[in-house]
Amino acid sequence: MELKREVERVETILARISDPKEREQWAYLEQRRLFGKWDAVLDAATDGPFWLREPNIAGLMAEALHYRNGRVYDLDAFCIMPNHVHVVFTPLCKKDGTYYAMSAIMHSLKGRNASKANQLLNRKGDFWQHENYDHVVRDEAEWQRIIAYVLNNPVKANFVKVYQDWPWSYSKYLM
Repeated sequence: MELKREVERVETILARISDPKEREQWAYLEQRRLFGKWDAVLDAATDGPFWLREPNIAGLMAEALHYRNGRVYDLDAFCIMPNHVHVVFTPLCKKDGTYYAMSAIMHSLKGRNASKANQLLNRKGDFWQHENYDHVVRDEAEWQRIIAYVLNNPVKANFVKVYQDWPWSYSKYLM
């Protein structure tokens, strides 16, 4: 609830900035800051659903992420945490010259995997939260920072000492 109020506060401040470039820069910086806070909350969570810590559920998600690689996106990296997933990819161009939409990619990933995961867990109901955090990468330096962040998330959460020891991470690049 505290983060939600903070987001609302930031939106109010951004609405008061009349210069579009200044507003865009502030929005970018606030988005990064709030993402870090939200991710820290997820990493430190002691209650709530942790279905992704189950190897068969994490494996299902990893398989789904790899399955779409080369079909709808070019997969750079991912990390499956006990209660959330980080993924970095570039949507691919379709035959008609348009790109696969982020919303369609996420809907496909979440929808199909929620059904399969719920079957494996012998449960019904929502598996994923409805929102997801999308971010457009602006340059090579930011892309490298994000890949490192994704891969090091289990280190930051004190699950492993080095990211290579986390079984549910992937990068097509050696970092």
